[in-house]
Amino acid sequence: MSKSVSPEIRVSVDVGCYQHSVAIGLSGGELVEEFGFDHSPEGFRHFFDRIAHQEAQHDLPVSVAMEGYNGYARPLDRMVRLREYRLFNINNVKLARFKEIFPAAAKTDRIDARKGLELFQLQEFLPAARGVLQEVAAVPEEHDLLKRLTRRRRRLVEERDRVLNNLQADLQAVSPGLLDITGDASNVWFLRFTTCADSLEKLARLHRSSLLKIRSVGKKYADVIQCWQKRAHFSDEVSYVGEMIQEDAIRILELRDKIKALDDRIAKIAEGSREAVIMSSIPGFGPTSTAELAGEIGTICRFETEASLALYLGMASLDNSSGKKKGSKTPKMVNTRAKAVIAILLCRPVRDVTTSRRSMRISTAPPAPTRRPSGTWVSATTPLTWRRKPRLWPKPR
Repeated sequence: MSKSVSPEIRVSVDVGCYQHSVAIGLSGGELVEEFGFDHSPEGFRHFFDRIAHQEAQHDLPVSVAMEGYNGYARPLDRMVRLREYRLFNINNVKLARFKEIFPAAAKTDRIDARKGLELFQLQEFLPAARGVLQEVAAVPEEHDLLKRLTRRRRRLVEERDRVLNNLQADLQAVSPGLLDITGDASNVWFLRFTTCADSLEKLARLHRSSLLKIRSVGKKYADVIQCWQKRAHFSDEVSYVGEMIQEDAIRILELRDKIKALDDRIAKIAEGSREAVIMSSIPGFGPTSTAELAGEIGTICRFETEASLALYLGMASLDNSSGKKKGSKTPKMVNTRAKAVIAILLCRPVRDVTTSRRSMRISTAPPAPTRRPSGTWVSATTPLTWRRKPRLWPKPR
């Protein structure tokens, strides 16, 4: 059964680290041109000049397919969008399955570029091939910016946690008593206290007047520090590990300030995002998490149904049934960053919203006890059917 196909120029790009391979064809299946270009401004100009030549020769619209959208293809993918070409992202997982079903005699970059043209042909007739080429929808500019800023923030948070773990381990080895004066080593007053002297050992000799000059250290924390000074003890490693501890404390303070500045900037940009504003109206949903989720989703137009969005966010499973066996499996093509944000957003209302906390407390309350006929109290989950222990008769001789 034939199906009408709109005529167009189709460009398939096999993306590499330093050089890309290109195959240009028509919607009828003809291979027009093949070439390669470097990932450089000169190479980009050469790439678009060759496409413009084919566009002028055939007078047809252009569709470009490339793998690694927002990856090694940057900034080529954005330049394609600026020229108003249709841009398709080649799904690497599905492309690997496609190569297993339709293997080539050899494997080169030129052959991989031709595979993109084959996918263009198959998606018009084979439903299973439609998911391999995913058209990149236009994303609002504020969502692109939120995506970059929130990913940057997450990297800084992960670095802060990693440095903090090293700091706590070194403090435990050098001066356990110093770590005991705070319930959390990430407290700002504690970090500023550890960095106020030239060396870690001098902290045990600071006067009360010097302690009160440290920002965030008041009379309460000054009393705690002076109690520690009376019994301060350092191991022999303090001569070289103490410097590392102070460097880590300084780095944590720097990361804290950068994260706070990013939070303020993200919250300001999120005010222009309709999706972020709607999600932030849910009780317990904070501005940073909702902005991160809006940035990862990009545009809701990417998803045809709610099920597609749920799969992308990792909030749904796939059927994995056969015969009488009913099961499910976790999808592989999931945005792990968005899934992590969803997990945070689901936990926050339980902690911050009174109604959610009350309902959670009721749902997790232990069941009421039930009285048995014998007069003993048991849990309601214990079966009420029970038997009396059988009488043991002596064995017959």
